[in-house]
Amino acid sequence: MKKIIILLAVVLMGLSAGTVAFASTLINGAGATFPYPLYSKWAYEYAKKTGLKFNYQSIGSGGGIKQIKAKTVDFGASDAPLDPNDLKSAGLMQFPMAIGGVVPVVNIQGLAPGTLNLTPETLAGIYLGKIKKWNDAGIAAINPGVKLPDAAITVVHRADGSGTTWIFTNYLDKASKEWHDAVGFGTAVRWPAGVGGKGNEGVATYVKRIKNSIGYIEFAYAVQNKLTHTRLKNKSGAFVEPTAESFMDAAAGADWAGTPGFAVVLTDQAGPKAWPIAGATFILVYKNPENCETAGMVLEFFDWAYKNGGEMAKSLDYVPIPPKVYGIMEGAWSKEVKCGGKSLWPR
Repeated sequence: MKKIIILLAVVLMGLSAGTVAFASTLINGAGATFPYPLYSKWAYEYAKKTGLKFNYQSIGSGGGIKQIKAKTVDFGASDAPLDPNDLKSAGLMQFPMAIGGVVPVVNIQGLAPGTLNLTPETLAGIYLGKIKKWNDAGIAAINPGVKLPDAAITVVHRADGSGTTWIFTNYLDKASKEWHDAVGFGTAVRWPAGVGGKGNEGVATYVKRIKNSIGYIEFAYAVQNKLTHTRLKNKSGAFVEPTAESFMDAAAGADWAGTPGFAVVLTDQAGPKAWPIAGATFILVYKNPENCETAGMVLEFFDWAYKNGGEMAKSLDYVPIPPKVYGIMEGAWSKEVKCGGKSLWPR
């Protein structure tokens, strides 16, 4: 896919049988492609209820951060949490809206999903360009009985600034000393090998088209595109599959209240069933917005999503934020988001 997909969540509200009215676009957001399927669903359902219409640009976390800092959108979205100093200097606050997983996906003929095992060392070796063929001895050793082709591996990574990349490389940075020493982590890194696709959509498309390729995408994109995910060896030594349960296990010990800026990182957790490349996806809003009414509507929408969007999140293979956690977030809204010196929440 050569263009970043930008979907306008156009929503209709029926007035009577055979008549439909279009609501005006009131809320504009931009950022992470990781939660795009979920935010689109929420926006559609919320607009049916309220008549409000949302425009969310799925342009990547880097773009979302730039746009919210430039004050060209009403909210930003990022899978890479901003550190407290960055939030303070930009006059922003962030809060999590869902938890999901980044998964390696492959295009190997005849291979069923969840068949191929990878370790941190083999995954890092592939992305470092050191493991060049699927039948490499290191991969074969952890996949007894799996037919691996004598074929060159095509590595696919993100070409844009990406929170999905931040989560993926943060995991590799923790789990592989070789990766840590050679590359590190960030929303964009100097890739040692491979071709780049824009957005989760672009990486999914490349992997779908290129034989013997590997890429990393948010799990919902793997499911929607019917791509073959791998299993990964987690910190506890178990080979696990990406599921809502394994994402939840990764998030089980998260200390939201005690983490400055709520910047919790869920990669390489020690839970026995934890998926090692889990992550939260965050919303960024202004602490002192210029348009008080719009800012209030943004908070109302995310309050509704917290309280009513859990089953929708689960249906798309995300883990919803539990009530005790979103209670902490909404308490922070009351303290931090103000207009004219007055709190915007509760409305």
